[in-house]
Amino acid sequence: QVQLVESGGGLVQPGGSLTLSCTASGLTFDAVAMAWFRQAPGKEREGVSCTNYDGGVATYADSVKGRFTISKNLDKNTLYLQMNSLKPEDTAVYYCAADDNYYKLLNGVAEYVGQGTQVTVSS
Repeated sequence: QVQLVESGGGLVQPGGSLTLSCTASGLTFDAVAMAWFRQAPGKEREGVSCTNYDGGVATYADSVKGRFTISKNLDKNTLYLQMNSLKPEDTAVYYCAADDNYYKLLNGVAEYVGQGTQVTVSS
């Protein structure tokens, strides 16, 4: 049974930083691509960032490029999203996702999606 468990969300002031973590089990972590999606209230889910099976390739949405960094720790079966210079418009539920097809993730489709963690950016 595949499980993706996110953590690290919370309330942060504009300009602040947070690091999200996603611990994966039940899948071959170094053989799947992974991604972070987010969904703000009243909006559709959108892709934030994707990385390939070994973490060597990463893509970012234009809205977060230069501020967010995705990474995989293959020894810990954990995906991270380092978020800097946070803005109120980054407020959303952030979801970890996995699929063996990187290009599906780029299009916002994933076989496995976690339960999400809330990130709120507000003063």
